[in-house]
This record gives sequence, structure tokens and C-alpha cells, in this order.
Amino acid sequence: MKKNKKRIELVVKPGTSLKNKTGPWRTEKPLTDLEICIGCSLCAKVCPDSAITMKQNLKKSKLEPHTDYNYCKGCGLCAQVCPVKAIKMKKDY
Repeated sequence: MKKNKKRIELVVKPGTSLKNKTGPWRTEKPLTDLEICIGCSLCAKVCPDSAITMKQNLKKSKLEPHTDYNYCKGCGLCAQVCPVKAIKMKKDY
């Protein structure tokens, strides 16, 4: 007598971090003073969640960081690497 073996799928299809908004996890959020910012892009490069993107400001003709708070976990790395201290961490409740 043959046993009917059921196949169990253990592999899950890969997802995307765009589906996982992790912003609500944070206790602090980065606030960038665009008047002080020099547009060096270090904050965007160091962000582990790619929550910071650099966008061209046509009026000022310089790059400016824009933080997507849906994905920012508030780790503070961006504030630590900013050479002109344009990013300050503020409590986020």
C-alpha cells in the first residue's frame, strides 16, 4: 500500500522592503536643516534602509536630502556622519 505524501512548500517567494514600512518602529527621527546642508550625500550613503534620497533643488542648484519617514527606523547614523551637523535627531512618539 502506497502512502500519499504531501509536498510542503518551505520556500517563501522573495519580498521587497517597499512592502514593509518600518517607520513606526523608531523613537527618534532625523530632521534636516536644508539651510545648513551642503549636499554631500553622506547621509544617503550611510542610511541602512535607503530612507534618504538626494534630490536636485533647481532654485538653489544643489542636492538636498529627503527622508522617507515610512522607512526610517531612527538609527541616527545620518546625523552622526553629517560633516556640518545639519541633521538633528528629535524624539518621535
